[in-house]
Amino acid sequence: MSHRRLLSFHRRISGPNSNRRRRIHTLRSTLRTCCLLLVAVALPSIGLAQNIAWERLSDSLAVSVWKPGETCPTVPAMLATDIDPEHTRFSVHHYAQEGLSQPPTIEEWQKRTDHHVLFNAGLFREDFAYLGLLYKDGRSLGSRRHTSWQGLFVAEPSTSGLKRARILDLASESFDEQQPPYREAAQALMLIDHTGKIRVRQTGKHAYQTIVAEANNGHILIFKSLDLVTLYDIGQCLRDALPVVRQAMAMDGGSSSDVLVSESLWQVDSQTQDRASWKVLFGGSTVTHIPLPTVIGISPR
Repeated sequence: MSHRRLLSFHRRISGPNSNRRRRIHTLRSTLRTCCLLLVAVALPSIGLAQNIAWERLSDSLAVSVWKPGETCPTVPAMLATDIDPEHTRFSVHHYAQEGLSQPPTIEEWQKRTDHHVLFNAGLFREDFAYLGLLYKDGRSLGSRRHTSWQGLFVAEPSTSGLKRARILDLASESFDEQQPPYREAAQALMLIDHTGKIRVRQTGKHAYQTIVAEANNGHILIFKSLDLVTLYDIGQCLRDALPVVRQAMAMDGGSSSDVLVSESLWQVDSQTQDRASWKVLFGGSTVTHIPLPTVIGISPR
């Protein structure tokens, strides 16, 4: 009902032969209802992703401890990192390619590379060989394409017109292994595709998980669960609770699940009590780190 029609309605019910008290009460109720409807229409749709309380560490990097809550009752709190690829660079690192005899821990990787953010890549064999495609600076590091894993994280395009970083779904998209369109690439399990389909089975297997997601705005989101959870439940939660997620893939889980954000990025004078605890969680001092043969690092361009 428009404002003009409401005024006309108000004049009609104000006549001497009307029951003014009853109709004025009705008018007030109608006005309240119309105002609420107008507000609901005028305001933009607020997605649950906006409920994440981000702590911005730089112009291109923000972190949070996301608690999905009632929307995802089986999913624990998760470390969340929001990265803008336009201003950050992704780099794949494999210990053998860098001339190391043994894989470092993520803390040792950070000291070696000085990346602002590091997270574990995909799965590997007992001899630390990577399972799936792995590219560094446009060169294959010797591993072969895994036939059933369809997620491929790619970054740093070698040709113009491509996104700086994204997730390729190998079930519907191609990747030329001889002339790779991206210089950095790491293959793992596809978790959610662009149609919203969850691409893993509900096996009931619980573990710590590391998830790489591509957001609708082109940002890359990194999640690490702070407790044991199934991949299927995380996929369902991301799909239903975070509509900003376009698609996602699962990196290695279990004891290999690891994310580290450099302590140098945290501003001491802006820390609240909650943010101080976040710094500890992202710094990894509360968990035991195992050696990681392959990691992906993030630094400013």
